[in-house]
Amino acid sequence: MNAHVLFGAIFISSLLCLAADQPAKPKLKVADDGFPAGRDTPEGVACDLARAFIKRDAKLLTSTCLNADVYKKKKGSGDYRAFLEEKIDSIHNEAKKAEPSAGGPKAIGKVFAARHLSKQGPASYGYAVFGFKDVMFVDVGVFLQNGNPSLNRTLVVKDGDGKWYVHPMPSVSPLLSDGLDDEKASQTDFSDAYQIEK
Repeated sequence: MNAHVLFGAIFISSLLCLAADQPAKPKLKVADDGFPAGRDTPEGVACDLARAFIKRDAKLLTSTCLNADVYKKKKGSGDYRAFLEEKIDSIHNEAKKAEPSAGGPKAIGKVFAARHLSKQGPASYGYAVFGFKDVMFVDVGVFLQNGNPSLNRTLVVKDGDGKWYVHPMPSVSPLLSDGLDDEKASQTDFSDAYQIEK
């Protein structure tokens, strides 16, 4: 066997070994708009939050957001509950309008892969105080009704039921969201983190 053939065989063998060492990407079925949906993934629930405002769907908002009961007898419970009620009322009012407000979202444009916060504290705090299994964030880009783009950073938590929920008011839990706004801009598209199925 000449040197070129031998080198080629070794190179191909090395590539196959590297490919075998890579963990398989989880499969993800996307919604009709081409983006994740549902509470099985952090990206899905973050997109559903955007869809709740796009569709002016209060029911989707409440099923997507962390239930206010999680804050029962904890600091910030009243603020969180009031915030949710205000958002629900806002969506109900929007739904009554013939045309959506110019500053409201029209469509999802870009979804980045979920990321853990750089600091260890939020995940530990979430587990110890609320029983959360994970704490992450997702950057979701939307186009507004007026045509302008907007990027929203969404805090998401995996609750004890194994499902992901949006925490729409991170400021009520500074220890849970410590460093959220200081994280660098996301770079990895969600489609690079999953094996996409239509």
